[in-house]
Formats: sequence, C-alpha cells, structure tokens
Amino acid sequence: MGVIVPEGLYEAHLQALGEGYAEALAAHGFDAVVLHVGVARPRSVYDDQRWSLRPMPHFQHWLPLVEPGALLLVRPGNGPTLVRHRTRDFWEQAPVLESDHFLAQFPTVWVDEPSEVREHFAGASRVAYLAEEGASPWGGPAEADNPSALREALDALRVHKTPYEQWCLREANQRASAGHDAVRSAFEGGASTEFELHLAFLQATAQDDPETPYKNIVALGRNAATLHHVSYGKRPDEGAGGAQALLLDAGATCLGYCADITRTWVRGRGAAADLFTALVEGVDAMQQALCAQAAVGRPYEALHDESHARLGALLSTLGVLRGGAEEAVAAGVTRAFYPHGLGHSLGLQCHDVGCATVKPRADNPFLRNTSVIAPGQSFTVEPGVYFIESLLGPVREGPHRALVDWALVDALTPLGGVRIEDDVVVREGAPVDNLTRPALPRGGGRV
Repeated sequence: MGVIVPEGLYEAHLQALGEGYAEALAAHGFDAVVLHVGVARPRSVYDDQRWSLRPMPHFQHWLPLVEPGALLLVRPGNGPTLVRHRTRDFWEQAPVLESDHFLAQFPTVWVDEPSEVREHFAGASRVAYLAEEGASPWGGPAEADNPSALREALDALRVHKTPYEQWCLREANQRASAGHDAVRSAFEGGASTEFELHLAFLQATAQDDPETPYKNIVALGRNAATLHHVSYGKRPDEGAGGAQALLLDAGATCLGYCADITRTWVRGRGAAADLFTALVEGVDAMQQALCAQAAVGRPYEALHDESHARLGALLSTLGVLRGGAEEAVAAGVTRAFYPHGLGHSLGLQCHDVGCATVKPRADNPFLRNTSVIAPGQSFTVEPGVYFIESLLGPVREGPHRALVDWALVDALTPLGGVRIEDDVVVREGAPVDNLTRPALPRGGGRV
C-alpha cells in the first residue's frame, strides 16, 4: 500500500521512542500519557467549513495517522494503545493512508465517547494529557493537562532523528525534488505567472496544499524580496529589461516528515541578468561550502556567522560592496541584504523543535537554530541575499552608505533576491548527509 518502508526501520524507531518516553514520564512523575492527534479547526466562526487536520507532532512521532480525534495511550511496560472513534460524519472522511505499515504495531480500541478511554489506563494514578488545546475529557488534575516540562522533554526526543525518520526525510526530499524539476522546466518553457508555477509543483508531487509542509513560496522578480511570498500573481509578469528571476521555496511530506527546499532561477539576457546569475551561482557555491562545514561539535550560530563572512566576500567580488567584506559584516551591512537565519531544525514540523532552546545573539534575532551540531540532527542550510528597500533604505541614508554600489543595487532590485536551501542530516564520523543534492544537484542559475 503506497509507501514501502524498509524492513525493521519503523520497529526500531518505536523501540527507541518507547525507551525515551519511559524515561521522560518517570522523570516527571507520570505513569502514562495520552496524546491527542487534534481536530479539524473551523475556518471561521461564521460558517461550518474546517481546515484540514494538522496532526499534533507528539502523536505523529509515533504513527502517521491523520484522523481527527484519535488518541494514543503510551504506558511504559504495556505498549502503546491506539484509540479511534467510530465516526458518523457523512460530510468528510479522513485522508487515505499513504502506508498502513504502522497499524499492526498498535492494539486498537474503538470508542463512541471520549470518556470511554478512561478504562484503558485503569491503575495508572498519574496520567498526562497532551493536546493542542483543551483539558482531558475524562477529568484529571489540571496540572496533568499539557504539562510544559514533560512536553519539553518529549520535544527533546525529536532532535536526533532515528534511521526511520531519516528515511522519511529523504523520501520527502525525493518528492519535493520532482516538483522543483517541474517548476524549473515550466519556467524555462515560458510560464509567466506564479499561480501556474504553484500548480505545476502540486501536480508533480501529487500533494495538495494541505499535505505540503508549508504554503509554497513562488516568487517572480521583486516578489522574492518578500521572504514568505504566498500571494501568487495570476497575471503574466515578464520581468524588467528582458530578465526575470524565480525563487521557489517549496517542500513535500512523507509519512508526516517534511522537506524544505529552495532554488533560484534566471531567464533572459542583459547586464542585470548576467550579474544576478553570477550572484545565484555564488550563493549556490557558498551554500554547498556551508553544508560541508556543518561538523559535529560546531555551534550552528558560528556557521551562521560564517555565512555572513562568505556573503560579504561574494558581494565584494561582484562589486555590490565597495569596501572590504570584513568592514561590511562588522558594520551590519550584510544583515540588510540577508536578514534571516541560516537555517532551522527539520522533522515533523518544517521549523522543528529542540534546536533553539537558547536565544541567539542580539544581532541574529531570526536565527532558529542555536544548538551545537550533533549526530542525528536534521536541519536546513539556506543562505540568501535580497534587495528589500525597507532594510536597505537605512543603509543608503546612513553612515555606511559608501560601502555599497547603489547603482548595482538598483539594477538588481527588480529581480528580487536569491535563496538556496538544502536539507541535511548530521552523522557521526562522516561528512554531512545532504538529502537534497542527489536529486537536485543544481541550486540555481540560468535556465
């Protein structure tokens, strides 16, 4: 049925998860925990339409079931029990499973009412309840509903991915890569609206919007200067001066695990197109060098700092910076071109948990990974450079304006910006495992 998971991977994942849960529950004084998958949320208080269910990640860490109202009872020593509700909903149905490899691993109980769950943890005196909202429907002590300390301990179990999780991430990258290939081909063939490019991605990945890890970012030209551009243009945009750029930040999922990939392409000719293409190729080379430097024991924030040093050197080489690269980095000029962090943890959530438990330095306010790089971590590496007037304006009018060639900035501004992003897994005693490049060897360039 659908996805075929290599033999033994999922079983080993469950064993590791069971051991981790047993330790966390004992440390925080609980005998068991009930994990609620979630419910389909209303789109508006004024009608009865609902958003598609996004499963709570703690539930999804155990099994990829997208079924509103499902519960998982985890009680060390007894094995986990899946609780499903007999549905009378004739308006909608749960999505078809892409794999049923997990069902045989869980004894399943069918109930009509939430209160019937109580009998299945008889004898457990301290039962925690984790859900996105609300208290346990069978009535327990208030402090057992969504206890933050236990939740943080369970979040920590998601930082180091098991071989099963790494396999899912790799498969998600394969799916997303098919979408990126389709969009690049469509752009090369003359597609001229963001909306048609978005649809090309969904068609190639066979995943609709609710299944993707985030709303696709499909940005032509100036729109790439909006980092999360999702208001797709539906009219042709031919670019400026015969040149046009496309930034595509789009992913896919496999059994709940996310891929998050960005590529940047240029079409057309002319001085601006040539310079922008050189910028894309430079960011691509810089991104691959940063991936190679993601070594065990290195603070991720130091890798982020290295990305600014490399960007300063690249902009200086291309003539966008007039002064030395070190001077521009020290003055904060590169942060006006590259305001976001180098990357983030990746897993069941696109911006996964556990790698930002300490705050970044004040000059890195948007850095989402502040961990020390360790085996089993999965994260993105995504440097960028953008022409955002609200950020560049203060530099243009400030004391460091002479460090920038503003004529070149003005020439490149209609092309928006560049971002190159791969997903990696860190391994002990081996080079970082890039999950993206085998399927998408080019980070961008001219089509």
